[in-house]
Amino acid sequence: MHVQIHRRISEIPSAHWDGLVADSNPFLRHAFLDALESEHCLRSDYGWTPHHLSLRAGDVLVGAVPLYLKGNSHGEFVFDWAWANAWEQAGQNYYPKLLAAVPYSPVSGPRLLAGSGDDADARRGILAGALRDQVDRLGLSSAHTNFTNEQDSTALAADGWVHREDTQFHWRNRDWPDFDAFLAALTSKKRKNIRQERAQVAQASIRCTMKHGDEVADEDWSAVHRLYVATFDDHGNLPVLTEGFFRGLANAMPRSIVVCECRHGERLVAMALFLRSDDTLYGRYWGTHVDVPSLHFEACYYQGIDYCLRHGLKKFEPGAQGEHKIARGFLPTPTHSYHYLADRGFRDAVAEYLGRERLARQAYRAELFSHSPYRGGDE
Repeated sequence: MHVQIHRRISEIPSAHWDGLVADSNPFLRHAFLDALESEHCLRSDYGWTPHHLSLRAGDVLVGAVPLYLKGNSHGEFVFDWAWANAWEQAGQNYYPKLLAAVPYSPVSGPRLLAGSGDDADARRGILAGALRDQVDRLGLSSAHTNFTNEQDSTALAADGWVHREDTQFHWRNRDWPDFDAFLAALTSKKRKNIRQERAQVAQASIRCTMKHGDEVADEDWSAVHRLYVATFDDHGNLPVLTEGFFRGLANAMPRSIVVCECRHGERLVAMALFLRSDDTLYGRYWGTHVDVPSLHFEACYYQGIDYCLRHGLKKFEPGAQGEHKIARGFLPTPTHSYHYLADRGFRDAVAEYLGRERLARQAYRAELFSHSPYRGGDE
């Protein structure tokens, strides 16, 4: 087997790449990653340079990694600024580093793409070693794999990478037949609060509708993008995603894109954009032109939960952070990343810190579970 590096994902045929993704995670689809590159969302001045890795047996693609040379730590959601500062204070260069991840997306899933055959685990081990080899060959400080799934975590741990835990808040479907049944599972206080929040949106005469990508009118994509840009600007963040990216996803994977359109009369005043797999809904981007109490909760959480119930999805991941999500039915869930630091002393110091951090994260989640919004607590 041999490894090859690709400066653009378009160098790898989409069918070959997608054949290595063992589940329906939309963020690992060739179309998603290619849209980021072709629609100018990934640029070297943003800190992203594609460096995708492929593993071949002869001419056959048997493994791959969505991989980037990073000139900073923006858009990752696994924060290593302190590590970078410590290494650079020691007179060393932390950047560029290698990152195996989905850009701008704190979503767990496969990173060591190896298909689902009997030898998939062995190929994951080879890919983990190939990432280390890239660090050593290029003289880099480190390689990082963010938001790994269980199979990748096993391979990376076996290869000696150090483990980091964090926490997100996810909703899980307990086979409730509808939204009212979901509400009935909550404590009376939380149930009353959600009903009041939804009523505030209705009283503002705003109507929210969930549409798949091929159901969104062509002219509305410009409005969706303007809402995204305006909200990012309002919060002092750089809106790196282009209108072409949104349109590209709608064309390439229309049934994997879901948009919550919020209208006052005929005017689109807010939106939330989601992606979905066969069993999971992922909340990603939000934007609004109006200040309506609870509209964010309605568009980003309650419409998503209702969509999952109507379409039989098992899980809803609404994005990073946010303890306020607990009161709305989302529970603390661990996420995992793995890190290889080339310098042994630096790696040992980080590993010791991460061991203490991991215990603190576990205690934090245990404390949060004591505030479960569900009647009788959460099992």
